[in-house]
Amino acid sequence: MLFICYPKCSTCKKAEKFLKANGLDYTFRDISVENPTQNELNTWLERSGLPIKKFFNTSGQSYRALNLKDKLGEMTTEAQIALLATDGMLVKRPILVTDDGSTVLVGFKENEWTDTLLP
Repeated sequence: MLFICYPKCSTCKKAEKFLKANGLDYTFRDISVENPTQNELNTWLERSGLPIKKFFNTSGQSYRALNLKDKLGEMTTEAQIALLATDGMLVKRPILVTDDGSTVLVGFKENEWTDTLLP
């Protein structure tokens, strides 16, 4: 699995602890060093079934500094994805993508991760 997170984020730390505690193998990727690409974001958006808004880190400094609360509604999905690909700190995290790419989890909700990842 691909585990995309920001190492200083407390929610990401909880998610990583969950993965380790349950013996789940993953590849770690620091979102502040390696931004998701537009292609990745398009794929994840489609496979997650979530609205694009769920991919934005609405509590982050970058989101607030760009005043995106008022701007996103006027932007196309393509423009929003392009914006997300420019700055990993705009992206909600953690993101977990299963090996086959069929499942994409955005944000850490322990119940959701348990239901999805554990038999």
